[in-house]
Amino acid sequence: MAVDRSDIQGNVLRAYGSGYPCTAYVFIAVADVAGGRSWLEETADLVSSDEEWRGDRPRSHRNVALTCTGLRALGVPEAVIGTFSDEFRQGMAARSQMLGDLGVNSPERWDTGLGTGAAHVLVTLNARSRDEIDAELASLRDEIEHAPGVSLVHEQDAELLTAPAGDPAAAPREQFGFADGAAQPAIAGVSDGGAAGGGVPLADGTWRALALGEFVLGYPDEDTLVDPQKRLPSAPADPLGRSGTYMVYRKLRQDVALFRRVLRDAAARFAAGDEELLAAKVVGRWRNGTPLVKSQDRPDPGFSAAAPGSNSFRYLDVDVDGRRCPLGAHIRRSNPRDALGWPGLDDAGLLSFRHRIIRRGVPYGPPLPADVFEDDGVDRGLVFVCFNASISRQFESVQLQWLNDGNGFHLGHDSDFLLGSPLGTGKMTVPGDPPFMLGPQGPFVTTRGGEYLFMPGIAALRALARGVGA
Repeated sequence: MAVDRSDIQGNVLRAYGSGYPCTAYVFIAVADVAGGRSWLEETADLVSSDEEWRGDRPRSHRNVALTCTGLRALGVPEAVIGTFSDEFRQGMAARSQMLGDLGVNSPERWDTGLGTGAAHVLVTLNARSRDEIDAELASLRDEIEHAPGVSLVHEQDAELLTAPAGDPAAAPREQFGFADGAAQPAIAGVSDGGAAGGGVPLADGTWRALALGEFVLGYPDEDTLVDPQKRLPSAPADPLGRSGTYMVYRKLRQDVALFRRVLRDAAARFAAGDEELLAAKVVGRWRNGTPLVKSQDRPDPGFSAAAPGSNSFRYLDVDVDGRRCPLGAHIRRSNPRDALGWPGLDDAGLLSFRHRIIRRGVPYGPPLPADVFEDDGVDRGLVFVCFNASISRQFESVQLQWLNDGNGFHLGHDSDFLLGSPLGTGKMTVPGDPPFMLGPQGPFVTTRGGEYLFMPGIAALRALARGVGA
């Protein structure tokens, strides 16, 4: 099935990337159906698609997603809303206990407007510079001010952090100082060239790209490929299901000072006495993105995530026991590749590939100055955004089964040490002779808000503006 890129919103399959380092997330409420539809109809004409750009690249991009309460606010009938997934209809805040959003992460502590049902539409703006994003924000605010029954609920700025000077090959950094976004899923018909490391690891040593329907609805997914009847995955009722995707938005505050102190103090007891090595063991990569599995003693100074084969590695062939990349390392837990299977079996990678997500997160807040070990009170962290065809099978499975619970990795109840535990019980074992223990530790990362959204195809967005089922 050919990919209709003109109907899929931008930044889903093809990332805007470092060419658009400035981002703004604007949540909007709709109090009047007619006013909301009128505003949405005008906005739909400004939405960027996944098509290749002709001529000069655009100055900025606008994309739109909606919460379940947003669909109701726009007058979508309950019969149509009932065709959306259960987790989307319930919303992230209602599933907080299951997600581990407890204590300091609980929804009652979230930023104003998030997780309350007040946020109906999310407009994401991406621009090439701070001046351009400010101009786009001013234009959007003016539209909202003059649209009947439409108001601004919550606004979040974000901006890519550049790699350190002298390290031009590395991807943009997140607040803890690590290159981010190095491993994205390879999608058949879209990014097949990244199959090695980004797709499904096969028993013969090769890889294949994932089906498009794992991420965009209305297309065959992995189940379709083996279904004699070639049925498409479950999707919202027409015309909304075609070219849409579910979007997860989470604002995650990072306590950079605490992370630095813990590493500094632990490194004094670490057998190797190497703080950078210990940091790499926690994450599974060196700060410039070099995978530990490929280079366990030092980072590759020329590593580039964009280079062919840079992320083409497995765990079972060279690192079954986690001596190179610990079983509890963040990247091993968030994307186990073949680590949940058994060497030599055809299903070595099949336990993890149905849980892949497309990540489009952007850091927010200024970086903490180097060599500062006390929190300065400034809000900083990551706006985590991902796209998937099934929130429960993809995002929630990663969050619940891999990051929050260590059973699948034979780590008992250990949660992901990089994220920490809101209960103060986060810990991790670094294999060695003897093994090195980290923790128990409270959270380095706290949830400050979140929403489950649906990003319609562009034709579906226009149908919503006209009134679906009206």
